[in-house]
Amino acid sequence: MADEKVADPGPLGLAAFATTTFALSSANANLWHGAGVAAALSLAFFYGGIAQLIAGMMEFVRKNTFAAVAFTSYGAFWLSFYALVNWQKALGANGSTGVFLLSWTIFTVYMMVASAKLNNALLVVFVLLVITFIFLTWGNWGSFGAHANIVKIGGWFGLATAVAAWYTSAAGVINATHGKVVLPVGPRS
Repeated sequence: MADEKVADPGPLGLAAFATTTFALSSANANLWHGAGVAAALSLAFFYGGIAQLIAGMMEFVRKNTFAAVAFTSYGAFWLSFYALVNWQKALGANGSTGVFLLSWTIFTVYMMVASAKLNNALLVVFVLLVITFIFLTWGNWGSFGAHANIVKIGGWFGLATAVAAWYTSAAGVINATHGKVVLPVGPRS
C-alpha cells in the first residue's frame, strides 16, 4: 500500500515468534539433546521479546488492534519466560511453569477466535499454538515436575507452529516485495 506511513511490522513479529518458538520447541521435542534451550533463551530476550514488542508498538501506530495485542503480548511472553527461567529459577520446581502456560493458553484461545476473521495462514498458526500450549501446560502441570512425553508432544506441535508462522511471515515479506500474491494466505473476510 503506497499510502502507508509505516512498513508492515507483521512479518517481523511473525519471524521473531517463529524463530524463538522453533528453538524452544526443538528443546521440548528433545531434538539435539536439549541444545535448543540456550538458543531459545537468547532469542526469547532479544528476538522473540524485544523485536516482537517493537512490532506490536508499530501495529498500534497502524491501528491494527489484533496484531498490536498479539505481538506485544507474545513479546512480553518471551521476556517473562526468560525472567521465569533465569531470575525465578522456577521451571518445573513447584508447578509455576504450568500456571504460567495455562494463562497463555487462555489468552491464545481467544486470539485464535479473533484470528478466524483474518486469513487461513494466521488461523493455522493460532490453532497449532493453542494445541502446543495445551500439551505444554499439561506436561508442566503440578509439583511433580514435567511429564516428559506430554512436553515432547507439545514440542512437536510447537515446531509445526513455528513452520506455519514462518510461512505467514514469508508470505508478508515476499508478497509485499513482489507487489502480488506469491505465497497465498487464504483471506477469510
